[in-house]
Amino acid sequence: MRDLMCLVLFLVGSASFAEDVPPKPDSKLRIIVFGAHPDDAEYKAGGTAAKWAKLGHQVKLVSVTNGDIGHWQTAGGPLAQRRTAEVKAAAKILGVTSQVLDMHDGELLPTLEHRKLITTLIREWKADIVISHRPWDYHPDHRYVGVLVQDAAFMVTVPFFCPDVAPLKKNPVFLYSSDGFRKPYPFDPDVAVSVDDVFETKIAAIHELPSQAYEGGANGSEELVRSIPPESDPAARKAWLKERWSNRQSAEANKSREVLVRLYGEERGKAVKHAETFELCEYGSRPSGDELRRLFPFFDK
Repeated sequence: MRDLMCLVLFLVGSASFAEDVPPKPDSKLRIIVFGAHPDDAEYKAGGTAAKWAKLGHQVKLVSVTNGDIGHWQTAGGPLAQRRTAEVKAAAKILGVTSQVLDMHDGELLPTLEHRKLITTLIREWKADIVISHRPWDYHPDHRYVGVLVQDAAFMVTVPFFCPDVAPLKKNPVFLYSSDGFRKPYPFDPDVAVSVDDVFETKIAAIHELPSQAYEGGANGSEELVRSIPPESDPAARKAWLKERWSNRQSAEANKSREVLVRLYGEERGKAVKHAETFELCEYGSRPSGDELRRLFPFFDK
């Protein structure tokens, strides 16, 4: 019975918007992105996810907690339902699948049960690429998502770990999403993706996350809400959001300019305005340069 825990956690402990997982076409990639809360995966990898989706690859954005304390004014079940609906709307714009696990915000722990759950999700998606937070971050949920995903690396290929779910035949490539923390060592990107061509799409998706994008989430306030264009003026709100995110993604591009030039060539790399960046985790497969270009099929376009 204990060996059934993975399936029980997967079937009972999550709220999914995915249909049955379709067969994996040989030519199409399958990517799963883990964020701690309903906004993290969209913020960190929404642009790259949209680019993959446009090329017909399958992407799932997973929120490992339901975000039920991630607002300064409301909490509990109503907030969790609101944030689940938000990421579902964002996923529709990005062209990806969304899933929110039914775990309390702020209470995630790196337990064996949760390791089995993350392993199960990666196996069920038949992932080629897995992305998560680094295990060094300001928020404990972010840190523990990183730990859990690292702990699932390699275990996804072990037949008698979670034996009720078929193991992957090949370990995926595991990557970290970007952050600005410097200890014990700073984020060091191996991949930088121009999101200039999907920047408007990403802004439209983030616009669907008003509890975070316009109300400040857990650290918001009435003063903050009053300082932002009102819901009755969506064009002004989007313009405010676009400026904020343009600054954010431009800073990421500038920090990773050498990587952009290496991947896109000098002329195109120097011209990139907005980027998302990722660092390879040593625990997964270690792709060659050619393999990395196959997994991120954007640089020669």
